[in-house]
Amino acid sequence: QVQLVESGGGLEQAGGSLRVSCAASGRTSSIDNMGWFRQAPGKEREFVAGIAMSGSNTLYANSVKGRFTISRDNAKNTVYLQMSNLQPQDTAIYYCAARRGVLTSLTRWKYWGQGTQVTVSS
Repeated sequence: QVQLVESGGGLEQAGGSLRVSCAASGRTSSIDNMGWFRQAPGKEREFVAGIAMSGSNTLYANSVKGRFTISRDNAKNTVYLQMSNLQPQDTAIYYCAARRGVLTSLTRWKYWGQGTQVTVSS
């Protein structure tokens, strides 16, 4: 099993920046990719960004390209999501996820964190 614990998030004004982190523990050798999804009230969970744990492959949703950056620290089994130029529509619960196999924007990831709230005020 793999456990994912998010940290960071909080309240920020529009145009500001926040960073969320996700630390993985357990059978981390079974993880090929880590990523972030988000779910706003009344909306479905959507893919935000993903990163392969080896190599340089990353994937971003069009809505965050150029504003969000995903990175990793393999020594710490931790993935970061640096969010810049935040907008009110970025308000959501942000979930960390991990999976084996290919990097994908589909929601069929095996492991999930509990989520961390990000709120952007206008």
